[in-house]
Amino acid sequence: MIHNPEIECMSREDMRKLQSERLVKIVKTCYEKVPFYRRKMDELGVKPSDIKSIDDISKLPFTTKHDLRDEYPFGLQAVPMTDVRRIHASSGTTGKPVVDTYTDNDIANWSEGVARVLAAGNVGKGDVVQVAYGYGLFTGGLGAHDGANKRGAIQLPISAGNSEKQIMLMKDFGTSALCCTPSYALHLAECIEKSDKVSIDELKLRVGFFGAEPWTEGMRKELEEKLRIKAIDIYGLTEMSGPGVGGECEYQNGTHLWEDMFYPEIINPDTLEPVAPGEFGELVFTSLCKEAMPILRYRTRDLTRLIYEPCKCGRTAVRMDRILGRSDDMMIIRGVNVFPSQIETVLTEFPTYTPYYFITVDRKNNEDTFDLDVELREEFYSPNPAKQMPYIKPLYDRIVSLVGIKPNIHILAPGAIERSTGKAKHVNDKRNFKG
Repeated sequence: MIHNPEIECMSREDMRKLQSERLVKIVKTCYEKVPFYRRKMDELGVKPSDIKSIDDISKLPFTTKHDLRDEYPFGLQAVPMTDVRRIHASSGTTGKPVVDTYTDNDIANWSEGVARVLAAGNVGKGDVVQVAYGYGLFTGGLGAHDGANKRGAIQLPISAGNSEKQIMLMKDFGTSALCCTPSYALHLAECIEKSDKVSIDELKLRVGFFGAEPWTEGMRKELEEKLRIKAIDIYGLTEMSGPGVGGECEYQNGTHLWEDMFYPEIINPDTLEPVAPGEFGELVFTSLCKEAMPILRYRTRDLTRLIYEPCKCGRTAVRMDRILGRSDDMMIIRGVNVFPSQIETVLTEFPTYTPYYFITVDRKNNEDTFDLDVELREEFYSPNPAKQMPYIKPLYDRIVSLVGIKPNIHILAPGAIERSTGKAKHVNDKRNFKG
């Protein structure tokens, strides 16, 4: 099902015309209304009149998360507070939060983006959409809520946590669609398996929309098997609006980006130059419709590529490949680049392990250490180290083969690694706190 065929199936030529019109307008707004962008453009010797089409976007300055924090809270805002209807912000766990503000039209566009993703899962009138993302400053809860409303579906705003109640209401209210992080969905699946009150056979779940953290094809397969659903990736970031910047279609062969609202580029993160079409690099977004807080060329740090080939679903919107990782999540251990997602990918290759893991990196005797906590599934687990060894060796060999460094693997009891209702935390790099 396609929510907005006129836009989602627009010809590439017409889409570029629309993008050009919107870019010219948004650059003029940024220059005239946001001192930060006026200063940045003046430093580059760029005036709004220099931007005549989407092809001129490379003339514009980049925006980083540091810029957003430096301009905290409303330094990038382009409208008076009397026009603002909502404020969202990131958690700010590593500094000041990233703030985003919204006009009525911004909220409408945001819900439109989410609705397009929900439509790919055939969500509409009569569907009960259980929103188990957190409500509040985090964009997930209200973003999914408003998108479900746009589709005419029934919203079940349960927020995150209280898994026993989540499952009870899932059964009692006939939930057909679930929105939450993939790690929390997997936790709910485990709770259902162990429950003596609810059976998976009693549920009406048929589709899940999972985002806010990276997840692998292995985790998708496990979610689909355990919850008996189609698991669809929904992509977003606070800096652009929230969830709904893009999402997978029913063919699950890449994330369609709603490029009428968010123009994507792929750049080399070292040279900042555009890469050739189809090559991997860092994803950059420009908000083409945002009124309250428009952002030019935001460096997401997500590493991926864009796919321009036609999709079987009929949508012409460009697709984003699976995110390999984040350039700022990448760890350099003993001179080797390591992404947490690589470990998750390996774990899902082994039916003996759960997909939960925790990495601890430290430095001892001037050498990096790499400790990996993993869980064996209940039917394979034994506290006896001798009985664990046959399971450790294949995992060890696979990680060394893929990543190129030797981990110290520690097998924990099933359920020992903390489950999160929000974004899962997978790494503790203790080197960051040492002089």
